[in-house]
Formats: sequence, C-alpha cells, structure tokens
Amino acid sequence: MAEHWNLEQLRTFLRVAELRSFSAVAREQRKAQSAISSAIALLETDLGVTLFERSSGRQPKLTENGSALLEDARELLRQCERLDGRALALMRGQEALLRVAQDEAMPYQPVIDSLDELASRYPFLEVQLASGAQGDVARKLVERRADLGLFFHHESIPASLERRALGSVEMVTVCAVGHPLAGEGRVTRQQLARHRQLLIAPQQSGYPGGEAISPQVWRADSFYAMAELLMRGLGWAWLPRHVVQYPTYQAHMVELDSEWRPPALV
Repeated sequence: MAEHWNLEQLRTFLRVAELRSFSAVAREQRKAQSAISSAIALLETDLGVTLFERSSGRQPKLTENGSALLEDARELLRQCERLDGRALALMRGQEALLRVAQDEAMPYQPVIDSLDELASRYPFLEVQLASGAQGDVARKLVERRADLGLFFHHESIPASLERRALGSVEMVTVCAVGHPLAGEGRVTRQQLARHRQLLIAPQQSGYPGGEAISPQVWRADSFYAMAELLMRGLGWAWLPRHVVQYPTYQAHMVELDSEWRPPALV
C-alpha cells in the first residue's frame, strides 16, 4: 500500500462524508467537482480501500471501510491542530507545561476555578496538579519539581522562593456529633483540655493553632486524616472550615462555640 496521501485529502474525505455531496464540497472549496472526485479516488488508491459507494444520480455513501476510517481521520486532524496550536504558543513564548503543587489543607474550588479560566486562555498548555502535606509543596519548588506552589505561610519557607499572599482560610473548633463536648454549648479552654485533642503533626508545624491545650494528644500529618479520626469520636480538633464542610464529614461534625480559636491560615 502506497503512503502518499496528505492531510488535505483527509479534510476532503471528512467534508464529503459530512455533506454527502462531491458538488457541495467543490462549491465550498471553490474547486471543480472533478478535483474533489480525483482527491478522493487518489486517497482510496493510497489507502487500498473504497471509501464511498458511487451510484449514478445518487449521493456518495460511506462504505463499511469508509465508516471504520472516518473517526481515525478526524482524530488525526485534531492531533495536527493541537500540534499547530502548541507550536504557535511556544513560538509566542508561552510555557508548554505548568506544574502546580498545592497544600492539601487548602480549599480546592478556587484553584479549580482558576485552572478553568487558564484552560480557556491557554488551551494548549499542559497542567500537572499535585497535592501534599505540609512542607512537601515548598520542597517541590526548591527541588524544581513544581513551578507554582500554593501553601500556607510558615517561618521555614526558603528565602529563595518568591511569595505573594492570596487570602486566608478560617479555622473552626469541631468534634463528632456523639462526642461529649457536642452538647456542652459554649465551651471553655478548661473543658477542651479534659478531652483528647487532635493536632496537625509534627510539633514544629507552621500551621497556627498547632499547640496542645490537652494532656491527651493525637497527631496526624493531614487535616483530612484528623477529620476521619474526629468522626470516630476520638477527639476534638481545630480544622479549616472547608474541610468541615466537605460532604463526607459535614453531617458527622459539630462546630463548637469556643471561647478561643486559632487564627486563620494565611
């Protein structure tokens, strides 16, 4: 089988299949009908299969082989368009890849909204989104395994990283629905100290509110792991509000009216 077919022939093949008319495609492309018929005939010769049934006075109809190859032709042309688009973007100085690393304690919705807008403005940009526990994001940036990091401020951020504040995340005091504190109304620091406290680990955590006020402490390196423990009634905790409002947890947690709560995450 000769392989001399070209992309223009594939485009003609698709248009004839869509319009079901050689003459309509000829008018659209401002060519003679014989040129369209010849392009399809040459493509059939190169591919070694008949693409259309041709009957005098009737519209061209895809053969079984033509139908089988139609989607392959569409996909090949789509790939060519992506190649052209990406090459043009690179020529204009746009980045080919953006690697985003995000602290898992941060809300995802604002990030997804931003990526949605990014996809519209830069359709050929490849994006890699990764999440991790505290410290992982800064480490990825320092090791050049990420281009953009979204995480909370803490003193151990390397000075080499350029920083910009984007906002804050509210922290709330919560326990499980069946926990003894759930029915206490407004709770004092002394009341909280009588029950096991779930804290983010390690003790050197940069998150505010990482200090223990109870002699009984369990630690986890993830707010989501803390939420799972909390739902089992294994302690109370300070959690970001968006974690508490997560559908899996919301019905199983009670926000406590506490006389003290940690500052927002920034």
